[in-house]
Amino acid sequence: MEVTITKDNFESYKNGELPLVVDLWATWCGPCRQIAPIVSELAAEYDGKLVVGKCDIEENDDIPMEFGVRNIPTILFFKGGELVDKFVGAASKATLQAKFDALLG
Repeated sequence: MEVTITKDNFESYKNGELPLVVDLWATWCGPCRQIAPIVSELAAEYDGKLVVGKCDIEENDDIPMEFGVRNIPTILFFKGGELVDKFVGAASKATLQAKFDALLG
């Protein structure tokens, strides 16, 4: 499942039953646009196992600040309400899929 993460719903998704993957992006970020279809594809493949959220940092700057994000794209991985992994930069589907699998492992 792919959802839009905002400052208003972030805590509820972060502390939800399913692990959460948050893709931090911005409209002006070329690499963000490059990985967007990969992230959406993985969201569909992992539907029911984890939640994938897209967070526009221009509208929700407090979320990246809370986790010390300085570059985008950055993907944050949460389990049990805790940040357990972070990936910075563009990546292949195989690389991201390995991160998703590790989150579920």
